[in-house]
Amino acid sequence: MSRAALEARWLDLTRLALPAVAAARGWPIRADHCFQRVLLDAACGGVWYDRIAGRPAYAHAPAPLLAEAVRLGEAVLAGAVALAPLNRQSLAWRRVGQASLSQQSASSEALHRLL
Repeated sequence: MSRAALEARWLDLTRLALPAVAAARGWPIRADHCFQRVLLDAACGGVWYDRIAGRPAYAHAPAPLLAEAVRLGEAVLAGAVALAPLNRQSLAWRRVGQASLSQQSASSEALHRLL
């Protein structure tokens, strides 16, 4: 998939497709920026702004990282990956802030068990 197609799918998923089904599925988040946070954090294995320097994040993310975030978004939309655990993990990474590398590694391993 080209970079332009990847970004277009990202925006469609996070701004339209996921928010459109959020209430019916009882998801804890509804806003586009929340879906972006959760999916980018999961793709990064931690807080996305520790790995992506520029803003907006999707435009500055390395293509493989954005592709993983899109893959996760598609899986969430299809019901193959549960959104709530991804959201909880994202929030936990943000609460931890400057955690030690061993704590971050453990959180990353736990996330991969969820996926």
